[in-house]
Formats: sequence, structure tokens, C-alpha cells
Amino acid sequence: MTNGFSHRPVLVDIVVELFRPVPPGVLLDATVGGGGHAAAILDALPQLHIVGLDRDGDALEAAAASLATYGDRASLHRARNDGLEQVMETLSLTQLSGALFDLGVSSPQFDRGERGFSYRNDGPIDMRMDQRADRSAADVVNGASESELVRILHDYGDERYAGRIAKAIIAARPLSSTVALAEVVRDAIPAPARRRGGHPAKRTFQALRIEVNDELGSLRRALEAAVAKLVPQGRCLVLSYHSGEDRIVKDVFRQAETGGCTCPPGLPCQCGAVRLGRELRPLKRRPASEEISQNPRAASAVLRGIERLEPQ
Repeated sequence: MTNGFSHRPVLVDIVVELFRPVPPGVLLDATVGGGGHAAAILDALPQLHIVGLDRDGDALEAAAASLATYGDRASLHRARNDGLEQVMETLSLTQLSGALFDLGVSSPQFDRGERGFSYRNDGPIDMRMDQRADRSAADVVNGASESELVRILHDYGDERYAGRIAKAIIAARPLSSTVALAEVVRDAIPAPARRRGGHPAKRTFQALRIEVNDELGSLRRALEAAVAKLVPQGRCLVLSYHSGEDRIVKDVFRQAETGGCTCPPGLPCQCGAVRLGRELRPLKRRPASEEISQNPRAASAVLRGIERLEPQ
């Protein structure tokens, strides 16, 4: 694929089948990446057009190459997922037949040391999904206060040793390389804990990436906007890869399903809440062992979906 940006889409067959019943129209791929999910949807569902968003220029270049054969059925735009309303306004779109969010970092981003996402491949401490952005992970690592670092590592990485790691990072400043940062994090964690749960720096790098790219803030805004734009029987699907993302997806979908109803369970609603959608059952789907063996990074994936209801 163009510029080496090759990313294996997760749960692609299930994603296609879940979108099969939606009405003809436009499906928003809010994190188009290399275009893997988009191509599969366009192949299988001729009633749909794709509007793809991504803030990564390399990803968009690859998506443009992989989707070129679909002509005007695919339209690509450099934007964050919470910029979907502005993109729709530019295209004179008022409603969506579907929306897909494949969250987190893609394999090409992670594997390229120069992008700074990896604790294994040495490079600058960057982690910007949009390389035009001013603030990089190095700015956080070398400029944030100890309390700020603790908050970031705890809130976005569920890091048990956030305090120890924050102190170690400050003592080692300035840090400029991902491998050096990973070594500082590893050495700050007690030896017995290093032998559990994968690489010791995994949670720290995740937390810094989420902070630099405002991933969780933009996700909530984008999901709420996408659900609001769905036509009746339209669907929104989300692939999340860690608990922070999944909590937001569950919260947004639950709010849409209940309308924010505050009435006692089991009694008719008297508070005027308006339900926007129904969550798809089962509430979460995971990759099968065969897919995980072929693509180990799919192991943490959780797929959730919601269908828009007819107006009440």
C-alpha cells in the first residue's frame, strides 16, 4: 500500500454484516486509516458511499490509493473525528446512514520509530496523529509538572505506579528518545511487576498518546454528533481497544438508548426522556482466536453498536 501504510482491519466481516441492513446513503468512516474497513464496506454494500476522516496525512494518502477505484463513492478529508459536523456541512450532508469508529493507534503508526508511538522502535518522543499539531509527547514528558504526569498516567493508562514513574521522568529530563523514555519507565516499576502484563512502558506510552491527541475528549464529542446525525435504522459501530475508550462508548450509547431517563426502573417514563437508539445485541463483540493469531493487536478490540430509532 502507498507509503507502506498497511493496516489489517479488525472484525471486518462482522462490521460489514452489521452495516448491511442500514438504509442507502452515506456512511462516515470517522477514522479511515488505510481504508481497509471502507474498502470492504464499499465492496459488499453498493447502496453506500463513504466519507472518510483522518488527521494523519500518511493514512489519508494510503486510503486515497486503496479507495481510488471506487471513484466518487469515496470522499476523504483531513480532519479529527469530532470535526465530522464541519465536514458534513461542507458536503451539504444533513444525515448519515452509518458511522464507523476504529479507535486507537494503527499498526503503521506504531511500527514506525520516527512517529514516536513505540517503546520498542527508537525515535523522537512525538506521538502526534496529526503531524501539523504544535504539541508533541516530548513537550508533555519534558514540560509537565509531576502532578500533571501522575494524572495523565493514572487517568489514561490506569498506571498503578504513576507516582514513581512521574518522579523518574522528571529526574531524567530532558528526554528525547522513545527507547530512553521506555527504559526510565521500566526502571521505575518494581521488578516483580515488570514481569506481568506485557511491556512495562505500555501504559505510559498509551497515556501520553491519549493526552497529546485529546483522544477521549474528541471521542465523546464525535460519537454524540454521529448518533445525532443517523437516519432511522442507521447504525454507529465503534471498535475500542482500552477501557477508557470503551467506557465513553458505553456511556454515550447508554445515554442514547435511555434518553437520560431518570424514572425508576420498571415504571413508565414520566420525565420526558426521548430515546434516540437501541444498542445492538450482544452488547460487545470480540475477535475470534483465529483472527487474534493472525493479528495479535486485535486481541484487545471490543466492538459495540447502536441503531437509530424512528422518531417518537
